[in-house]
Amino acid sequence: MKPREPITLRPANPGDLEMLRHWDEQPHAVASDPNDDWGWETELVRNPPWREQLIAELDGRPIGFLQIIDPAEEDSHYWGDAPANLRAIDIWIGEAGDLNRGYGKEMMRQAVARCFAPPEVAAILIDPLASNAAAHRFYERLGFRYVERRRFGDDDCFVYRLRREEWAG
Repeated sequence: MKPREPITLRPANPGDLEMLRHWDEQPHAVASDPNDDWGWETELVRNPPWREQLIAELDGRPIGFLQIIDPAEEDSHYWGDAPANLRAIDIWIGEAGDLNRGYGKEMMRQAVARCFAPPEVAAILIDPLASNAAAHRFYERLGFRYVERRRFGDDDCFVYRLRREEWAG
């Protein structure tokens, strides 16, 4: 099902703190990201040049969160020694009632377009849990290709990549 109203992306801000904490506690969010502490209190007031934290809104109602980073510049080095000219995306829908309605697909469409807006960006990375088969199918339908199985802290993940030429083609 396609969204009826346009989804817009706006910068996340400290006023989103309680909503993001609430979304973090939802069973579907915990299942897809069980071990991360986003440090919202600190991160919502930081605006490093290598990151965008965005709230997706449907007709003015917040429905999800997106984070786009430059993994080569990101300060925790989550992705290790990542080469230049990549982006990585984190995404989730806040409330279970908003799942499976096409919102995530539209959020990803907009996020991918943002990532590839700078012509030097060659590819985008995503790291769903290895156990999250629904996420694998979702990203594969969007053109992402499996790269490797990798451990990020306590999380066993699959790394997927979307190359610019695959997206443009």
